[in-house]
Amino acid sequence: MTEINILAESIRSRFGTVKRARGNFLYTEKRVRLTDMFLEGGRAVLGWGSDFFSGWTILKNIISRGLTGSFVTDFNAVSKNSGLSRLSRAVSALLDDERIAIICNSKEDALKKSLAISKDGTFVYRPWNAQNIDWKNAACVLIAPPLAWAQNIWIVAVKSEFVENLQTDFCSALIPAALEAAVTRSFYDLIKALQVREEKDWFKYDKILTKYWTRHGPWLFPKIPQEKYESFVQHCLDCELVVSPFFSVPSIVPFGADSGVFKKLEKSPFDF
Repeated sequence: MTEINILAESIRSRFGTVKRARGNFLYTEKRVRLTDMFLEGGRAVLGWGSDFFSGWTILKNIISRGLTGSFVTDFNAVSKNSGLSRLSRAVSALLDDERIAIICNSKEDALKKSLAISKDGTFVYRPWNAQNIDWKNAACVLIAPPLAWAQNIWIVAVKSEFVENLQTDFCSALIPAALEAAVTRSFYDLIKALQVREEKDWFKYDKILTKYWTRHGPWLFPKIPQEKYESFVQHCLDCELVVSPFFSVPSIVPFGADSGVFKKLEKSPFDF
């Protein structure tokens, strides 16, 4: 079983199935509300549900038109005027630099394509993480769309001049137009969130969280030794907290949550 499978089964065995997901919370069959600090590895960093992401309405509207196949539509076509797709324009707005968006079906594929373009100019984007990188100088930026969707879609945002000089054709993967439109909308929702969410929204939980994690913005990197991390994940579940099941993938401070969600962890500390 993978870490994701183990986490999902651990939730089910303790609390039953997840009946609803909203914001940073999972509502379970046994009427226990879990605080989600994994958030699909950051893909759901904006929160679960339509209150936090406007793309679901777009997704449903496009699905109702039957646009779920591998064909070119108005939602994924390259504009004759700008030479950019809607997704490319959204990624360009996020990085404040004109980019061509290449869709990949895995991080490995995205990294392979990026390194083939520029070994020294490839970087991974993580919102609210002070990396001191001038994105305008990056040839390729790997981005996991902030779309609350359990699918391993990655975007390679390539500077347009690098695409023009490529000897190899790096085709973007074709995904259904409805899904691409939702991915596109997720970047605009992220841009909006970047202007609102800030340090004051995360440091207020430091008294409890920094015992177990080192925090950079909303991202939590474990202080727990790797050999004890799996036990820590299970302990957090007992405290009604869903943390990242991967030692190498940071957990996330639950934006807007009441500090009371950490009371059980505070009263039942994990010894490491």
